Amino acid sequence: MTKRNDLLSAAGVNTRLTHGGNDPADCFGFVNPPIVRGSTVLFPDAETLSTENQKYTYGTHGTPTTDALCNMVNALEGSAGTILVPSGLAAITVPFLAYLGAGDHALIVDSVYFPTRRFCNTMLKKLGVEVEYYDPAIGEGIEALIRPNTKLVHLEAPGSNTFEIQDVRLITDIAHRHDCVVTMDNTWATPLYFKPLDFGVDVSIHAATKYPSGHSDVLMGFVSANEKHWKALYQANANLGICVTSDDAYQILRGIRTMGIRLAHHQKSALDIATWLESRDDVVRVLHPALPSFPGHELWKRDFKGASGVFSFVLKAEEGRHKQAAAAFLDALTFFGLGYSWGGYESLAVAVSLVDRTIAKGPSGGPVIRLQIGLEDVADLKMDLEAGFKAAAGV
Repeated sequence: MTKRNDLLSAAGVNTRLTHGGNDPADCFGFVNPPIVRGSTVLFPDAETLSTENQKYTYGTHGTPTTDALCNMVNALEGSAGTILVPSGLAAITVPFLAYLGAGDHALIVDSVYFPTRRFCNTMLKKLGVEVEYYDPAIGEGIEALIRPNTKLVHLEAPGSNTFEIQDVRLITDIAHRHDCVVTMDNTWATPLYFKPLDFGVDVSIHAATKYPSGHSDVLMGFVSANEKHWKALYQANANLGICVTSDDAYQILRGIRTMGIRLAHHQKSALDIATWLESRDDVVRVLHPALPSFPGHELWKRDFKGASGVFSFVLKAEEGRHKQAAAAFLDALTFFGLGYSWGGYESLAVAVSLVDRTIAKGPSGGPVIRLQIGLEDVADLKMDLEAGFKAAAGV
């Protein structure tokens, strides 16, 4: 096993995704780990029962199936440990509850995923935590916002819907000088294109619902912590009684095997379409970090190894007709489904609202349309978008 692990650690990403997580030799030669369902775990004697001195003790504390997925994620992240939770939102709320308490102050990026903001403004407020939002482009200015009671700084890069890139290393270095825990939602890039812990982040967060699953049929989140912050995260999750089923863990582990291949296709197709959109007169702006015209492009190029398949653009529309233009555009689409989430095999489109922003205001000139570019042929997707533009022009 040691030789195998050594070889895997030096192997390419698709090799690691194919062979990581579990060793077939431990599963009677089967290449996939078994789905172990269970709540009760039996102990051989009273002494072992009283000390819980065995690997598995109860279903909520892990199974061989969930462990295989955690091992895979730890190998990708370089983390000390990973917890599996039932949704991407739970992957954010659990670490917030682990590291924050009454009287604490938290700094949250203003381009954050809206359900995260809702949790902060309701549940954290009720628990006595003061939340302050900051501009994603703040850079070294973050230091002026840190107080003696600031305990956590949360990043999301690229930002939700508008894709701002943050200087992760700079912000984490400043936060650590003040003993803050740094958490980061890295769902867009996955650890294949950005590894937060390598840039000083303490806790990396992913909605596994998206690219790790890849098929729009499982809800799950990963939370991976470094050695310093792993114990507190693990204990908080255990105290909350949060877990996932072995069936769902198996589904994610199966999906993650092809994540590298899928991401490469998503990236290529999305950049092709983004470049095409940028050339159009009926598009005001394209919000894609891999485009040289994007304000955070140089930061993205410096720190990220690639781009995924999600980006936004501003549809040109008359003032006062933004909502109608967006609706006409979306209703004319055929291959693009109208629905939330992303990371699956199918293309999706939604009009996004940025009214929740308090610091980082969104772009002007028309409604913001977010696209998830799936695995379809680019020519077909462009044809579909053409129908949307034609419909919007008639508003």
